[in-house]
Amino acid sequence: MLRKLLAGMLVGALWPVAGAFAQADGENGAPSVDAPLPTILRAETELPEAAQAKRRKLMEAARSGDLERLRVLMDAEPAPPAVAIGDPGDPIEYLKALSADAEGREILAILLELLEGGFVLVGEGTDEALYVWPYFAEFPLEALSSEQLVELFTLLTAADYDDMKAYGTYTFFRVGITPDGRWLFFLAGD
Repeated sequence: MLRKLLAGMLVGALWPVAGAFAQADGENGAPSVDAPLPTILRAETELPEAAQAKRRKLMEAARSGDLERLRVLMDAEPAPPAVAIGDPGDPIEYLKALSADAEGREILAILLELLEGGFVLVGEGTDEALYVWPYFAEFPLEALSSEQLVELFTLLTAADYDDMKAYGTYTFFRVGITPDGRWLFFLAGD
C-alpha cells in the first residue's frame, strides 16, 4: 500500500536539481528512449570519496533501525535534504508517517535497498552534478532489460511497475548525493 500511495504522490514535481538533467523528451517529463542512456554505476569506488562517505553514513543509519539517526545526518547538512516537495514539517515524522510501521523501519529498508543498487551520475561536468539512486529514476521504463526489471522488482511490485508505466516514469523513492558529499534528497514522486 505504501508503494502505491507514494507512486501517486508528488506528481508533476521533482527535486530541484536532478530533474533538470533527465532527458525529459518523454511523456510526463520521463526520460526518452531516444536520448542516450546514462551509464549505470555499481561500485562504491566509482564515487568520489566524499560521496562514498555520505553513502556509507546513510547506509549505517538505515541498518541501525533507528530513523532518528537520519536526523543527525540531516542536521549536519548545509541545507536539509528534501523528503517531500514542499514543507513536510518535521522530516523524520513525515517519513514515519509514510512507513507501514510506526518506527519507520520500512522507510529505512527502502533507503538501504536503494543505496545498495546501481546509480547514475547526472549533470556530469557541471556545478550541479549529482549521483542518483536508483538508476531507474533516470531511465525510460521501456528501455529496461529483463535483468533490470528483476532488479526493479526488488524495490516494488509488478503492479507498482504497471502503475508507473501508465504514468510514464519511475515514481518511487530516490536518493541524491553530490560529488562533494552533500545529501540533497530522499523522496518519492515525479
